[in-house]
Amino acid sequence: MLYLDHAATSPVRPEVLEAMRPYLTGVFGNPSSHHTVGEAAASALDDARARVARVLGMRSGDVIFTSGGTEANNLALKGIVLASGRRHLVVSPIEHESILESAAYLERFHGTTVSMVPVDAAGRISASALLDVLRDETALVSLGHANNEIGTIQDVAELADVVHAAGAVLHLDAVQSAGWLPLTGLGADAISIAGHKLGTPKGIGALIVRGRIPLEPLIHGGGQERGRRSGTENVAGAVALATALELADAERDAVADAVGERTRAFIVDVLARVPQAALTGDADARLPGIASFTFAGVSGEAVLLELERRGVVSSSGSACAAGSDEPSHVLIACGVAREVAQTSVRFTFGRTPLPAEAPAQLAALVADAVHSVLPAR
Repeated sequence: MLYLDHAATSPVRPEVLEAMRPYLTGVFGNPSSHHTVGEAAASALDDARARVARVLGMRSGDVIFTSGGTEANNLALKGIVLASGRRHLVVSPIEHESILESAAYLERFHGTTVSMVPVDAAGRISASALLDVLRDETALVSLGHANNEIGTIQDVAELADVVHAAGAVLHLDAVQSAGWLPLTGLGADAISIAGHKLGTPKGIGALIVRGRIPLEPLIHGGGQERGRRSGTENVAGAVALATALELADAERDAVADAVGERTRAFIVDVLARVPQAALTGDADARLPGIASFTFAGVSGEAVLLELERRGVVSSSGSACAAGSDEPSHVLIACGVAREVAQTSVRFTFGRTPLPAEAPAQLAALVADAVHSVLPAR
């Protein structure tokens, strides 16, 4: 089975598994315990925190370990807005569900006004569009660094200047971009990452928040993570996250170039072989491993089933929206018609492409799958 859904999750890297193994067996203590067993775990946790901070260009004390990207995004939006004293939040309509639903929660239960900054047909946010929705009372702007469905990358540094000039805080959802793009020097005040996109087991992530920014905790009852996220820490997961992040950072340029080149060749081949195909997202400013298409006149679900029958696993978009009959909110926000949005198929590649992922060979398989489910004329 050829797995092309790495944007949903990736396999655990062997190096990561080996790094975390001692903290699943021998060094099993609770890092809050004041004895030698607990202190050994606490030392490993502190070391992992420092390693994550170093890769992201932040301070060790800024790192808050979470259960994953969804919790990190919830903590960023609710924690920063509720602690700020301001009640205006800006997001875009193409954000992950954990952003959009957190914004809706703040609006419904805490009187927060939420403004949507529009995107263009490629999913890009312009500085002028962002400026138009900012207010004096804006507490936070939360934007995805790179979209998990269409791969479009935002010009974060430019947008950060606009946000800071308005006196607001910028949160960057980097769950999809971490390991593929540099995250230092962008001007973000808070960053969310998730380990399982990088090769850790599911269930570990982090929110990195610059120390000067007040943060209201979501989880109370133990005072861990400097009172910002109570609960016994996942030490093995933290070690795994630090290891995976360091590995991805060290390999980033070479891997991104290689995977990007193969993905671009695959896109060109699919567009040439399938007249119904249209690429979604920005053709140039996109994550290296994401190729997302609509196939007009063809059910996207039928294409996915046909591909799986032929040994290829892919998806129609975010795994968090799987099972919904609604078309992708990302494509709708980009101006794609509902009936066309329902034809979308997303292919996302890992850091080590397999021989079977040769662009021409894979594009031919996709073309055959699409043509086999075309309605009879």
